[in-house]
Amino acid sequence: MADDGTLTQQEINDFVTALDKDRDGNISYAELEAKLDAVYKELQPDARHYNLHHESRKQERHDFLRSLLDTEKDSIPAEDFKKTVASWKIPSLEEDNQAAKSEDDYMKHISWPRRLRAVWEVEGPEYLFLAVVVALQIGLGVWQCVKYAAGAKYQAALGWGVGMAKAAAGALYPTLFFMLLSMSRWFSTWMRRSYHISRAINWDLSQSFHVKISCVALALASLHAIGHLTGSFVFGSRSNRQDAVAALLGPDAVPRPYSAYIRSTPGWTGLTALGLFYTIASLSMPYVRKKSYEIFQLGHLLMFPMIGLLMAHGTAALLQFPVMGLVLAVPTLLVFAERLTRILSGFHKIPASLEVLDEETIRIHCTIPKRRIWRYKAGQYVFLQVPQISLFQWHPFTISTCIGRDMQLHIKTDGDWTEKLRELKDLKFVGIDGPYGAPAQRFYDFDQAIIVGAGIGVTPFSGVLNDLQENADHDWDQRRDSTSSNESNADPEVAPAPSTNPTTTTNTAHANDPRTALDRYRRVDFHWIVRDKNYLLWFSDLLNKISTSSPHRTPNIDIRIHNHLTKKRRDISQHVYRWLLEKHRTEAQPVSPLTGLIAPTHFGRPDFPKILNEHYDEMARLFARDKARKRKVGLFFCGAPIIGHALADLCHQMTLRGREDKSEIEYYFMIEVFG
Repeated sequence: MADDGTLTQQEINDFVTALDKDRDGNISYAELEAKLDAVYKELQPDARHYNLHHESRKQERHDFLRSLLDTEKDSIPAEDFKKTVASWKIPSLEEDNQAAKSEDDYMKHISWPRRLRAVWEVEGPEYLFLAVVVALQIGLGVWQCVKYAAGAKYQAALGWGVGMAKAAAGALYPTLFFMLLSMSRWFSTWMRRSYHISRAINWDLSQSFHVKISCVALALASLHAIGHLTGSFVFGSRSNRQDAVAALLGPDAVPRPYSAYIRSTPGWTGLTALGLFYTIASLSMPYVRKKSYEIFQLGHLLMFPMIGLLMAHGTAALLQFPVMGLVLAVPTLLVFAERLTRILSGFHKIPASLEVLDEETIRIHCTIPKRRIWRYKAGQYVFLQVPQISLFQWHPFTISTCIGRDMQLHIKTDGDWTEKLRELKDLKFVGIDGPYGAPAQRFYDFDQAIIVGAGIGVTPFSGVLNDLQENADHDWDQRRDSTSSNESNADPEVAPAPSTNPTTTTNTAHANDPRTALDRYRRVDFHWIVRDKNYLLWFSDLLNKISTSSPHRTPNIDIRIHNHLTKKRRDISQHVYRWLLEKHRTEAQPVSPLTGLIAPTHFGRPDFPKILNEHYDEMARLFARDKARKRKVGLFFCGAPIIGHALADLCHQMTLRGREDKSEIEYYFMIEVFG
C-alpha cells in the first residue's frame, strides 16, 4: 500500500494488465470500454435513477471513458496509463482490510475500565433489567417456599408438595406480569418517552423476551401443578391428615378426598388454565406459525379465558389472599383494550397503493384519515392488515415517512405473507393499527446529532431525517425555548462554515441567511452502513429528496449523508471501476451511476475514530466564539454491539476533550430503540 493509502504499484500493474487484453503494451479506448461493460454489468443495481448504458447516455459514457484515457488518442502506452491510474488516488484494497482489522481490534487496545464502561453503555442497562426480573422471581419464590415448607400447619396437612407448589406460584407472579406486559404496545409506546427506561428495556426485543418468559411461565405453572397433584392433594386426602386439614382449612373442608381437591374452584380452574396455556404454546410453535399465521393469532385469544381462570384460581382464599387477580389486572386490561382496538381498526379500511421497488422491497402508500386522533410520525411503527390476503393477520412495519397524513411503509419481502403482498396486482385497502413506538423526539434534545444505522434497520432513521426537515423550526425551537430559557443567544453575525469535506452532502445556504444565528444551526451527520449495493436502493427517493431539499425551507438544517458499502471486492478491476463510477457525476445527472444516490458512497467500513475526531474539531471551531453554554451532541446508534462499544467509548473520549480544552462540547451515546 502506498504511503497515502492509495493503490499499490502491484495493484496498478494488475489493473492495467487486466485491461490490456491484446497484450500489445497499450491501453485502448476499446479495452477500457470492454472492461467497463463487464464490470458495470456486475456492479450496476436496478438503475431506476441512472443507467450509464442507456441510449440517452452515450455522450456521457463517451466523456467518462475519455476522462479515464486522458487523451484524445485511441490508445496510450501502458506505462503512461499506470501514471494516470496513480493520479486517481483510489484507496488500496489493503487499506480496507486494515480498516476492518482496526475496527475489530479497537476494543482490545483500550484500557479495561474504558472497555467495561463501553460495554455497560451498550448492554449493561438491559442486563440490569433482566437481573431485576430474575431477582423478583427468585425472591418471591423463595419467600413462598420458606413460608409453606417451614410452616408446621401447612406441612402437617399437605406435606412437601405445598412448598414446591407455592414456590412456583411465587415465581409466577412477576413472570406472568411481565409476560402480559411485554404484549402491550400501548405500554411500551408510553414508556419509550423515557430514555432511561428504554435503555434498560429493549423494546425491540420484546417479542423475544415474551417468548422466553412465556416458556419460563409454562415451566413454573407445570411445577405448581405437579406440586399439588403429586404432593399436597395426595397428602391432604389421606385419612391420617384430615384433622390437620380441618385445622388449616376449617371443619367444613373435611372429609376431603383427592377428587374434592380437583373439583374445587382452585383445582378445576388451575388445571383448565394450564391446559389452555399448553394449547396456546402448541399453537405458537414455529411450524404452526409458519403453516397458518391465522391459527397462531386466533390461538392467542385463548389467553383471555386463561387469565380469567387464573384470576378465579385463588378466589377461594384457601391458603392466602387471592393475589393473582391483582397482579394480572392492569396488564390484562391494557392487552384487552389493544386487541379490541385492533379488531375495530380492521373494520375501518384505508385506501392504499403498492409499488414494487426491487426484487426484495415494496412500498405501500396510504393517507391516514382525519378522524384518526393519533399523530403519525417517522420512527414509529404500525400493524398492517391486508384484507385481500387475510382478515386476521396483522404484521408490524416501521413508518418510513409520514408528511402530514401521507404515510409510506417500506417492506422487505422475505416471508410468506410479504411474498403474497408483493404479488398483489391491485392493492385496494389496508387496515392500520397504531401508531406505536417513540417519535423522534429525542433528536430535538441535542444541539447537533450523529446517526449511525445499518441495513433495513435504517428505516426509522431515514424517516427521522425527513421529519427533521419538515418540523425543524417548530420542534427544535420549542425544545430550546423550554429547556434553555436562561441561556444566552449567540452572536447573530456568526454563521456556520460550509463543509469542506467533499464526501458530504451539505446544505450551505444557511450561511447567507440572516435568520441562521449560530444558536439555530442544527447539523445531522447520517452514516448508513450496508453490505450490498442493493440496500442503497431502498430509500434512494427519500434520501435524494433530503439531499436536494429547498435551502430556503430549512436554512438552519445541515444534513450530511454518508453511505458506507462494506462488501469487499477482491477483483482489482471491480474495485477501481466502482470508485471511478461513484465519482462520475454531471450537472444533468448528479446521482451515482451505481447507487442512484446524490450523496457519495464510501467503500469499506467507516473509520469512526477519525469521523468522531473530525466532527469534534469542526464543532470546536464552529462554537469557538460562543462558549456561554454547553453544546450537546447526540450520537444515535442502531447496529451490531461491537460497533456500539467503540462508539460509546469514542463519545466519552470526545466529551473528555471538550472538558480539557474548555469547549464545553459533550457527546451523548444513545442506543435508539425502535419497534
